[in-house]
Amino acid sequence: MESVELLLHPVRLRIVQAFLGDRTLTTSELNAELGDVPPGSLYRHVAKLVSAGVLDVVTERRVRGTVERTYRLRLSATQITPDQLDAMSPEDHRRAFMGFVAGLMADFDRYLDGGDIDYLRDGVGYRMAGLWLDDAEFADLVRDLGRVLAPRLANAPAPGRRRRILRTILVPDSPTPGGETASGPA
Repeated sequence: MESVELLLHPVRLRIVQAFLGDRTLTTSELNAELGDVPPGSLYRHVAKLVSAGVLDVVTERRVRGTVERTYRLRLSATQITPDQLDAMSPEDHRRAFMGFVAGLMADFDRYLDGGDIDYLRDGVGYRMAGLWLDDAEFADLVRDLGRVLAPRLANAPAPGRRRRILRTILVPDSPTPGGETASGPA
């Protein structure tokens, strides 16, 4: 199965997300986190991700006559290459974006349904901003964000740390109906 197709499945996307932040999980722990996914389906999707090299087995132990495996995400295996992106049709991109947004909505719903909501304490927010950037300024922004995020992405779980999911969406604005940009007609 091609990696794009493998990763676009909504359940597999949620499984991958559960492992973000260098987490290790057993299928039992994963099942507890994704309780709405039937166990049989969860095991099949985990098996596909292992077979594709997206999840690695890091330990195995015997539990009541069966083997319990602990998995870790191979983040490099989740990256879609520029060639793969180029080969995707507009419909493939719509499906991928829909999966991304559905995951975002599901995460926010779980937060709201969890009770004890405190947006300030939890750092929950959603914002939009319009930025006027030429291509070089945009490249600088992306590099700056990478420099800010890289050391934090390397943080390991520790007492007092809470895993937080950061999702970004960057979309160029459509030209105005007359083809105008900030500096006038295009």
